[in-house]
Amino acid sequence: MSENIQRKIRSFVMRTSKMTPGQKRAIEDIFPQFALDEKQKFNVKDAFGNNNRVCVDIGFGNGESLVHIAQMQPDVNFVGMEVHTPGVGHLLLQIEKYGIKNIRIYQYDGTEVLKECFANNSIDAMHIYFPDPWHKKRHHKRRLIQDAFLEMLMPKLKDQARMHIATDWQQYAEHIQDVFSRFPQFINVESNNDFTDRPDWRPITKFERRGINLGHESYDLIYHLNKS
Repeated sequence: MSENIQRKIRSFVMRTSKMTPGQKRAIEDIFPQFALDEKQKFNVKDAFGNNNRVCVDIGFGNGESLVHIAQMQPDVNFVGMEVHTPGVGHLLLQIEKYGIKNIRIYQYDGTEVLKECFANNSIDAMHIYFPDPWHKKRHHKRRLIQDAFLEMLMPKLKDQARMHIATDWQQYAEHIQDVFSRFPQFINVESNNDFTDRPDWRPITKFERRGINLGHESYDLIYHLNKS
């Protein structure tokens, strides 16, 4: 598949959702302090005022997991990417509530931001939690985790960068295993390319709890990139 065709296939759908008054205020008043420009190259010193490690979270939803880990690891710079405005507004309210300093936000397609804004060897960790599974077979081409995505992403990651993915859709989890199995540079922390226990930096979110109540299991996969 050519790069031009791949660019047109999005892994998300733009939803129209109502925002609360608080979320609207956050977008108007708080967002400018934490927003990153998708038309500019990412520079960690410019964005955060330091050269600490960089962790990217694609599709952070309402930001529950991102807030949790940013508080746990204040010496890591977290870059969140989310297209849905209410989710961005919710995250901003949490940033304000807890006085979080180590989060910046792109409200834009994460794949495009990674491709156009991030230099090679600039990312220490990547988190992708509960991406849309696109469970119908005719929609599988929309899944974020594909060979082309990893081929684009690998140069952006530093040697030994961590890749952590979680999903509550078993068929998508198996699809992810299959994709990563074609890239020996990514070493699963578990033997036999198996699932791992949920680490403490990823909380059980409201979204995940709803799935558990419906009988869904969650599947975590953690890989480290070995460039040598």
